Parts: sequence; C-alpha cells; structure tokens
Amino acid sequence: MPKEWTKAELAKTIDHTLLKAIATEEQVRELCAEAKKYGFMSVCVNPCWVSLCAKELSGSGVLVCTVIGFPLGANSTETKAAEAALAVERGAREVDMVINLGAAKGGNWKLVEEDIRGVVAAAGEATVKVIIETCYLTDAEKARACEAAAKTGARFVKTSTGFGTGGASAEDVKLMRKATGGKLMVKASGGIRSYHDAIKMLDAGADRIGASSSVAIVSELPE
Repeated sequence: MPKEWTKAELAKTIDHTLLKAIATEEQVRELCAEAKKYGFMSVCVNPCWVSLCAKELSGSGVLVCTVIGFPLGANSTETKAAEAALAVERGAREVDMVINLGAAKGGNWKLVEEDIRGVVAAAGEATVKVIIETCYLTDAEKARACEAAAKTGARFVKTSTGFGTGGASAEDVKLMRKATGGKLMVKASGGIRSYHDAIKMLDAGADRIGASSSVAIVSELPE
C-alpha cells in the first residue's frame, strides 16, 4: 500500500533548489525563507551562495547543500576537491558532485571512482551525493556509475543535474537502487514539478527529491 504522506514528512525529503546562473541574492534569501517556512531538508544552491545560506539558515535545522563540478562534471578532480572543501568550510553540509561523464562514456571506471573519492575525502563529514546524469548514460553505464560511487564513501547517487537533456524517471530510480545494492540512498532530481511527480519517485525508491517547485509540491497536501 502506498505511503500516506503528511506535508511535513514530504518536505523533509526535498532539497529546495535554485541553481539558475542568473539567481539573485534576493531570490536566494527568498529560497531560504521558504525552506524555513515549509521545513525542507535543505536548500541546494551554487557555491557562491553557501556563506549567505549558512547565515540565513543558522539554527533553523535546514541544511545547506551545494553543487560541485556543476553541471558538466568535466573539472579536474583537484578542482572539484578544492571546491568541495571550500564549500564545507563556508557552511555546506551536503555536496552534490557531477561525475566525470567523459570517463564514464569512455569506460574509464577507475577514473570515475577516483574522481568521486577525491571529493568525498575533501568533503570530510559532509554528505556527498553523486550525480550520474542518467540522460547521457546507457542502463549498463548507469549501473557501473552507481557501483563506482558505492565504493567511495559517498552517501547518495543522484539522477540528474537538471541541465542535461533529461531528468529523473522512476525507472532510473529503481535501476540505481538495485545497482547500489542498498549501500547508497537515491536522490531523484530534474523535472519534478508536482506532488504526483515527487510521489512517483519516492514510490520507486528515492530517498530524496531535488526540486525548484518544492513549494508547489508540498502545497498540494493538507497540513
């Protein structure tokens, strides 16, 4: 039987997201205010906004999440690691990193794993979510990417950046859940705009939702 969600329970599965290049300080402050009002798990912002969000959310229980090597994943491992370390120093408690997609497509899984491992080490106690950008990978490659992430100390695998050619699907969530053998949690992100979309991902096995339409999603539920 499908789970009956309360608004508060559903909010705690959501990373309230604003990753547009043209996001303003006013919009980021509004994002934080909404996250506090609705009780979202985190705000997910670009690295330049981490310090501001940490200040805005201090004492609220809402985490600061940021993105690393975003959205292409093509930075060097050293750059990704430095970016992660600085973000954590400034108040990020979760970091969502993009894998080296070119290495994945070329079958260099050793490099994919080492790249993730470098970020995990730099992030310290912060939770690392590994974005595999499912729209560019075959099912076999998705599984291999998840298997690589599971060896590194990362906590999640994540479907998408939201900036690729496609977003989350229930089928990919199920595939990722199976591929990690239960060792990692799954974050569904990209194109999740309604309560129905979110529930479909959670029912498929997602533990976390990344969405910019978070307020609309939870507002479909009664208090």
